[in-house]
Amino acid sequence: MSHVVMQDHEIFTEEHKALRKTVRQFAESLAPFSEEWDAEGIFPREVFKQAGDLGLLGIRASEDIGGMGLDWWYTTVWAEELCNTRNAGVNMALLVQSDMATPIIDEIGSDEVKREFLAPAITGEKIAALGVSEPGGGSDVAAIRTTAVRDGDDYVINGQKLWITNGTRADFITLAVRTGEDGYGGITLLVFPTDVKGFHVGKSLKKIGNKSSDTAELFFEDCRVPVRYRLGEENMGFYHIMTNFQGERLVAAIGCVHGMEIAVREAIAYGNDRKAFGRPLTKFQVWKHKLVEHLTAIEAARRLTYFAVDKFNKDSSSAQREITMAKLFAGDLAQKVLYDCMQMYGGFGYTTEYPISRAWTDVRLITIGGGTSEIMKEILTKIEGL
Repeated sequence: MSHVVMQDHEIFTEEHKALRKTVRQFAESLAPFSEEWDAEGIFPREVFKQAGDLGLLGIRASEDIGGMGLDWWYTTVWAEELCNTRNAGVNMALLVQSDMATPIIDEIGSDEVKREFLAPAITGEKIAALGVSEPGGGSDVAAIRTTAVRDGDDYVINGQKLWITNGTRADFITLAVRTGEDGYGGITLLVFPTDVKGFHVGKSLKKIGNKSSDTAELFFEDCRVPVRYRLGEENMGFYHIMTNFQGERLVAAIGCVHGMEIAVREAIAYGNDRKAFGRPLTKFQVWKHKLVEHLTAIEAARRLTYFAVDKFNKDSSSAQREITMAKLFAGDLAQKVLYDCMQMYGGFGYTTEYPISRAWTDVRLITIGGGTSEIMKEILTKIEGL
């Protein structure tokens, strides 16, 4: 397994490098099981505990609840080096836990909710999921139909969620429900323990990539949860979801950029050894030009993404434009880069013998999850006043 030699961005300190080493060692310890876990469609629950023991599931979480209290540059290191698992499904599941389902609890949850749910999620003892998408509304959050009706000190929940990562085994779900009028003004967030009566998992969905992450459809039938599990104010959940999406999209872009460079560097190493017509593939001009074009574009994607990290790190309300651009650019670029990298391997690239075949199928999700590329463009047209 080869490593990508990165030019250190000036923001990375010795502390960042120490974390990078820790994450890389953790990720590489999982890599040998990648094919096995993809075949099984799930990976061991113990992996969450291993990550939790290293503090990796609470890098930005408050120290008083067990987190590290660090910033987005440390999360950048986490998302980059996690690529060394060689398993996008594992990466997605862990990032949902650390950066999608739990940060909003830390931000607006009560102390009681943090102790009951966030603290054990940081240690990896409880698995978290984010429950937003539904059959009739993935990127369209305002179309949520799962309802929560107030009944005394409880909410009674009815509805369905779809495409939920960690959904088959989550101990709790950060759940978006409709408590008010149609549209974005009637959505509320709450923490939903999955041992509640009336909740059940429909099935684990079969996917073409990210196979080791369990992705489920969930059903809620007269499920009662206490009002005290609500996150923030009633009917204000849409705004929190939109803020939360920024972090989700940013970690997707970070990992995507780093994964692309790994793929190109390994394609170069393969092309140096593989000969055709008496010379290595990398001696053919067509491949030399493709590879340096991709490295140039990857570097541009990295700089855009790091710019978004820097802005988001300083002010989480100021970076929507840059984060949206980073996810759009990196996601679309990855489709071209991974296609060409796979092509260099020829017939071997079409087998599961090399990681490039899994990387090619896995990367397709980047243009879909967390908001499709088309939605990213719509967001940007509004920001730019078009």
